[in-house]
Amino acid sequence: MAGCSIRAIWILNNFDSVIFSRRFPVVERQWRTACKAENENSSNDNLNYTVYPLLPTDSELAAAFVERKKREGSARGFGIRVTQSAEGSDSWVDDPITRHIISLFINKDEEGENNMLWPLILHMKGHYCILVLPLVEPQHLKAYAGVCRRSDCGNAIGVPGSLSSLLFDLPSITGACMVAHAIGDVITGDVVEPEVVVSASPSVGGLLDSLTGSIGISGISTRTKPVAAPVAASTTSSTAVIGAATSDAPKFGSRPLDKDALRTFISSSMPFGTPLDLSYSNIFAIKVNGFSSSDLPLPDLKQPAWKPYLYKGKQRMLFTIHETVHAAMYDRDEIPDSISISGQVNCRAELEGLPDVSFPLTGLNKAGIEVLSFHPCAQVPEQGADKQAVMFSPPLGNFVLMHYQAFCGLGPPVKGFYQLSMVSEDEGAFLFKLCLMEGYKSPLTMEFCTVTMPFPRRRVVSFDGTPSIGTVSTTEHLVEWKIITGGRGLTGRSIEATFPGTIKFAPWQIQRLPSSRSFLGADEDSDFETDSTNNMVNVEEFLMEKMSKDLPPADLEEPFCWQAYNYAKVTFKIVGASLSGMSIDPKSVSIYPAVRAPVEFSSQVTSGDYILWNTLGKCPFAATVKV
Repeated sequence: MAGCSIRAIWILNNFDSVIFSRRFPVVERQWRTACKAENENSSNDNLNYTVYPLLPTDSELAAAFVERKKREGSARGFGIRVTQSAEGSDSWVDDPITRHIISLFINKDEEGENNMLWPLILHMKGHYCILVLPLVEPQHLKAYAGVCRRSDCGNAIGVPGSLSSLLFDLPSITGACMVAHAIGDVITGDVVEPEVVVSASPSVGGLLDSLTGSIGISGISTRTKPVAAPVAASTTSSTAVIGAATSDAPKFGSRPLDKDALRTFISSSMPFGTPLDLSYSNIFAIKVNGFSSSDLPLPDLKQPAWKPYLYKGKQRMLFTIHETVHAAMYDRDEIPDSISISGQVNCRAELEGLPDVSFPLTGLNKAGIEVLSFHPCAQVPEQGADKQAVMFSPPLGNFVLMHYQAFCGLGPPVKGFYQLSMVSEDEGAFLFKLCLMEGYKSPLTMEFCTVTMPFPRRRVVSFDGTPSIGTVSTTEHLVEWKIITGGRGLTGRSIEATFPGTIKFAPWQIQRLPSSRSFLGADEDSDFETDSTNNMVNVEEFLMEKMSKDLPPADLEEPFCWQAYNYAKVTFKIVGASLSGMSIDPKSVSIYPAVRAPVEFSSQVTSGDYILWNTLGKCPFAATVKV
């Protein structure tokens, strides 16, 4: 997070009241000095804009946040230019990133336009809204003010003067996002170490050694030892079992905000507003255990902030690639299917001292890697189109060494179609025809696969149908089809699965819920469709239109609840290898100074938003640019 400084942090509750704030005077003095210099030269600027040098009070910020919610329709805002967008507002920029990087107008009733606060990172977690304000140059703030007043709509990515080009020059944005997410995890208690899977179950002694010694303080006997993050152990059947050890860290859950714990985290992780180490497990271990004479750093080496304690014990290295597959399957000639992979390399280095670890990343083109980002402990000295060398000084416990985006080189693990046809207002006939693991070979194993048909706005009364494989269960608002269950993994072959059936709902009731249609430029009282059947192609379309008339469209926060019966969601887990082709050769991992430490590698793939859109219904899709 080099080059990142934080000016201020605010946390608001669901009543839009500031319940916690922290300002960093050292960073704020830098901002005021830069503002003074910029304002003195503003007469030479085409945009006559005076940069606001002061931070707002908590009440001023809360009032500005409420005003933005009214102006933009929600806390995040529209993200696109709509009829209600005002020149100078975030939605006027017509970029979805403005739902996450927002601006506020402080004391808007005062004359002049010197009151914009930007860039504010907005992160919503639980019942809280977290706002983080990083330090940028005043000229960047003025540039954004200019973008907010451009008449054109939908700036192309990378075009000079566009928002994307502006953000590309601000690495502090990335650091501020990491700070916001870390704070969100702390205040909600979602502090979970990344999972690392080992290839074989360790012995009892080895497991106990790893649990008590992995923090690196096994030589400390007079104080309570922090418990290591759990390590998932892979059994002979490749089923991951989470270790029984749990963290000693306090759980916040739904309890009131623990301000003392939050202050400790902020003061330790970002002293004077500069983020150093955002690992809550490290900070909590230091708070509980402190330091003793045995924890003194090596005299000839500089101990990094992310490794407050040194490891002592049996040495080894663990790497786990965890990929998440996102897909939108349409089965339509006019709409191409979309599938992508987001992956991360989790690591656990149980190494004594302060060694450096390095290994090459090869075959990046074959793996279809699009984006790479690394942990602050990593350096990437050698870069190329198809090869990158990675060197890092590993921190304590489990950590994410690398994030990446990639294509799915093997094709979709689950493909086929889903059809739902309404034969009456309260009864529908559906059909699934799927193919699982086509083209996938050993050692890739699908451990489980489940298809869910959600009906969030209809109540299921009865269901009839028998799948060709698997079991079916229902609740009031969904039908669940378990194709592959635990203990019956699919390896080295593909299977086809069909599932025809009918479903009945409770009688349809007209819903008059608040609709976001008016925000998008439609009249709330206007007719959504014609009552005459003359314009209908068939009875099914008539029923669809009749039931959709009073069904409000989804808000942007709920993209998959647009209709009551438009999609099915697939969940699965695959082990054995990655789908992108990303891999690490344990033999290529080098440790300096050289030590005898075995290197273990594993991988697992899980589904994210893997959606089968109803082939016979309406569906949203991204428009492609025609060249």
